[in-house]
Amino acid sequence: MARRITRHGQLALLLLAALAGMGGAGAQVYKWVDGKGVTHYSDAPPPPASKAKVEVKSFAGGGANPELPFELAEAAKNRPVTLYTTAQCDACNEARAMLMARGIPFREKTVATADDQAALKKAGSAGQLPLLLVGRSKQIGYEATAWGALLSEAGYPAEKMLPPNYQNGGAAPAAPPPQPSPEAQARAAAKAAAEEAARSQPLPAANAPPGFQF
Repeated sequence: MARRITRHGQLALLLLAALAGMGGAGAQVYKWVDGKGVTHYSDAPPPPASKAKVEVKSFAGGGANPELPFELAEAAKNRPVTLYTTAQCDACNEARAMLMARGIPFREKTVATADDQAALKKAGSAGQLPLLLVGRSKQIGYEATAWGALLSEAGYPAEKMLPPNYQNGGAAPAAPPPQPSPEAQARAAAKAAAEEAARSQPLPAANAPPGFQF
């Protein structure tokens, strides 16, 4: 059920924070003004019949990005964009620049290791880069016209609408390092505790007999 409020100021800001906490890292809050001039905040978009101008605020990693125009936010939600790149790749640089110039919110995954290569293959490329994923659609190798058409078909605006201070976030490995098992974490914690306990033991006096303890 959509949660909304029509009061301004601090109460509206508190609602935004609460909705973000309930929605998790990818939470979105919709803001629009109805025909009576009342501002609404909600975790669901307004009814299509309202024809209200909508802004969307995205929350990621505990912080908030600037509000996205509704058209752009809906495209990013329904068909998110992921770019696979590698180092020393001119086509990858051109592809990244094209997405940034058009104002496309995207995630970037880098390919550098054998595990990254396996992740790239699973994503749909046998090794050629860059790879663009738009929802379930893909384009292998950079070609400006084809990439632009795919983004338009997915509902992304042709003109840049992304707020200037929006942060896509840094590039991450296509295959993140595996997390240690709970058993390994427990062994590491026990070892660290034992080492800390050993360091906290007082040293015997220099002239103390062998085996002497305080």
